[in-house]
Amino acid sequence: MGGSAFNIPARCSTEAVALRGNLLIPAPHGRLEAIYRPRSAAAERVALVLHPHPQYQGTMHNKVVSRTARALERAGFETLRFNFRGVGRSSGGYGGGSGEAEDTSVALDFLLEQQPRAADVLIAGFSFGAAVGLKVGCGDPRVHRLIAIGTPALRADLSFLPSCAKPILFLHGERDPIAPLEPVERLVAELPAASATLVRIPEADHFFTHSLDQLQQAILDFAAPPQT
Repeated sequence: MGGSAFNIPARCSTEAVALRGNLLIPAPHGRLEAIYRPRSAAAERVALVLHPHPQYQGTMHNKVVSRTARALERAGFETLRFNFRGVGRSSGGYGGGSGEAEDTSVALDFLLEQQPRAADVLIAGFSFGAAVGLKVGCGDPRVHRLIAIGTPALRADLSFLPSCAKPILFLHGERDPIAPLEPVERLVAELPAASATLVRIPEADHFFTHSLDQLQQAILDFAAPPQT
């Protein structure tokens, strides 16, 4: 991500159209391809799930992204995942991080228009998507909680995090060679203990090979509704 600055964009009206089982959401650059299959139009819990770097084959079909969405759905969330600009049937080209932040805000607008009763709004992201989700989620008052998976702490500008009071779950593989664990540990140590939690997945690499079940369970533990 190269520490690119992010700008939260002006809002965009959304009237999506269906395409081969997916949706096309209008965006300032054209459209975003998305997967959104709600079980209810009156959900109280909704989540966006963001994919890894578009220039390194990252898409909304990534296994970590798919498993994250599945775990959140099991926890009672309606989820929306989408392809950043220039990926799949989404228009445009790579936006250096700030463009993908704009895409995230557009997708969030759409999701909350579809689910106006949402009272628990979560953004989860993997790798590059984790950095984008943290930036957008911390800056948008409509977002309540965040999940950052495989966060690239050495490559992304996360200097805004100490001022972010929202609950954040950091999930990281102990054997991640792409986004090493140690910088994430240092980052989380500087954040308020009441808001930031780091869960380490033993033996897991960046893509959680052979560790997707553990990843999914950690998400469920964080996102599950409180017991009554």
